[in-house]
Amino acid sequence: MNPLARISESLIPTLPGHTYVDPAVFAAEQDRILEQMWFCAVRADDLDKPGAWRTAQIGRESVVITRNRKMELRAYYNICRHRGVKLCMEDAGQANRAFQCPYHAWTYDLDGKLIAAPNLTKMPDIDRKTYGLVDVPVREYLGYVWVCLAEEPPSFEEDVVGAIEERLGDAHAIDGYDVEHLSLGRRIVYDVKANWKLIIENFMECYHCATIHPELTEVLPEFADGLAAQYFVGHGAEFGGDVQGFTIDGSAGVDKLPGVDDDHDRRYYAVTIKPTVFVNLVPDHVIIHRMFPLAVDRTVVECDWLYLPSVVESGRDLDASVELFHRVNQQDFDACERCQPAMGSRIYADGGVLVPSEHHIGLFHDWVLERLAGLEQTTGSR
Repeated sequence: MNPLARISESLIPTLPGHTYVDPAVFAAEQDRILEQMWFCAVRADDLDKPGAWRTAQIGRESVVITRNRKMELRAYYNICRHRGVKLCMEDAGQANRAFQCPYHAWTYDLDGKLIAAPNLTKMPDIDRKTYGLVDVPVREYLGYVWVCLAEEPPSFEEDVVGAIEERLGDAHAIDGYDVEHLSLGRRIVYDVKANWKLIIENFMECYHCATIHPELTEVLPEFADGLAAQYFVGHGAEFGGDVQGFTIDGSAGVDKLPGVDDDHDRRYYAVTIKPTVFVNLVPDHVIIHRMFPLAVDRTVVECDWLYLPSVVESGRDLDASVELFHRVNQQDFDACERCQPAMGSRIYADGGVLVPSEHHIGLFHDWVLERLAGLEQTTGSR
């Protein structure tokens, strides 16, 4: 069905309820979405020296991201080639010169080559590159490391940069925020007991804003009318007349990002980069959400607040700035967790409905169905 043909109707259907609770659907999403698209894995600055590493769960696979001795980014499946042991068991760490399997001590350099193993010299026919770590394509964008598990990765420019262009009207509109060179002021990790699609749907609409986001609608009064900024291409929600900054009480924030021009000042922009990234732009900082769907009913969300390096280094008080979206996150994730149990109800078997201000979520639903085409139990109710 052409999604545009449904826009004129007052109510359009959501996905059926079982798509949020069925492990088979989630497995298909891992296979056809999470493991086939560019996935925002780690912040590049978190890998601050050769051998610094972080792991990321992408679909069904664990990936370790690191830097080699030349400080070049590298990513590998987090699996020893000998007997399949997970190399790195923690979320982050530091390898001095190599990764060593904790089981049989197969050892790999930072470029993934097999360099040592018990009795390896007695097995001269082993090709050390062939039996090295299996690498994963990497890209760096907006100060983050993106990886893709697909055998033939899709176009990064179309899928990731294109999402910025689709939302802001120009891919270069984000350049003034200079996200790549900002510093991490705060990171909060949320363990949300809800399906990842519920979180995306919630972020994309503002029909709920007047109900559950009193602090946000004080700062962005137009949100009280129920239309999200993402409903319009290039639109930024304007700050209220008496609001000085994007803070919990509307007080002045910190130093403005110098590249933000008058057209973007005193406005909030939100971008969804499918499958799992939210970008929030305000004049003095940027907020990045990265989602890690771990189960059909569990999603870990890492949220970073980014500021000018001088602001972070000076030790400025960021609490009022951080608290606004931290509270929004808590309110949103609570709503998603309230929805999750009902997704399996017989009453919700055919799904719910979207009102006109939510119709753009239908495009997201159509995109999910296209990625899962052929999965009979998913397409049957649409």
